[in-house]
Amino acid sequence: MTSAKSVELAVSARDVSMMYRSNHERPYLAVRGVSLEVAAGDLVGITGESGAGKSTLALAIAGLAGGAGDAIPRMCGGQLEVLGTNVRGIGRRGRDQLTLRVGFLRQDAAERLSPLLTVAENVAQPIYQRDRRFSVAEAADAVATVIDAVRLPLGLMNRLPYQLSSGQRQRVALARAIVLEPALLVADEPTRGVDATVREEVLDALRDLQRDRGITAIVVSSDIAVLTRIASRIVVMQHGMIVGLGDIDSLTMAPENDYLKGLARARAALGRDPIQTSRPPGSDRIP
Repeated sequence: MTSAKSVELAVSARDVSMMYRSNHERPYLAVRGVSLEVAAGDLVGITGESGAGKSTLALAIAGLAGGAGDAIPRMCGGQLEVLGTNVRGIGRRGRDQLTLRVGFLRQDAAERLSPLLTVAENVAQPIYQRDRRFSVAEAADAVATVIDAVRLPLGLMNRLPYQLSSGQRQRVALARAIVLEPALLVADEPTRGVDATVREEVLDALRDLQRDRGITAIVVSSDIAVLTRIASRIVVMQHGMIVGLGDIDSLTMAPENDYLKGLARARAALGRDPIQTSRPPGSDRIP
């Protein structure tokens, strides 16, 4: 198991295995014996090729594993604690309580924004899902605060999603994910579908949110350049297992694993420029 620098842990995974079950297909083991610790206040990245298990692990950390449906993974081994809550075997009430403290930015979060609601109404949705009688004035203040925090002009609050750029929509989705002031933010492919010209704005907004609010953040991306720009540590997964952990220099200095060698080659080809896109072979498909 990796050791966190602080005794206060936001995430503690011990030999975690995750499985998808289906009535039509054989069970698929997506995560195999992962052990990982994330200290409170850290920003940790998770990368790997398609099917490496990174998004499955993110679902578990976000408290969304174990629900109904073939597309929802279940923990079949090990223990996972998130913000002090044991996730394995958690019931519906416990999951609901945990997800109030964890913000989850899905891969398709920008596309999930309601086209019929304004930016402000989309961001406010989690507030009223939690408490339908919540003060309208207080909700408006909370929405304005997070809109500003993700570097969007307040003048956009009354616009509809289709009137925004891809980068603006993604930042609206990010604001929606943190409007309840979560202690932990899990962002799965936060720059997927975002124009390269505005990718930096999305990443800077995410990094500044994590730093200024002191929250713990776990960012999943198949683009190592994304993680190099914002993460203090990078977890590399392959075939459901962790094959590397550390900063980008230590991961690519003398790699033995084939995927890590691919990272090293991609990084060398870019001249160590953290802004350009760097995707090793096999990482360009949705995991």
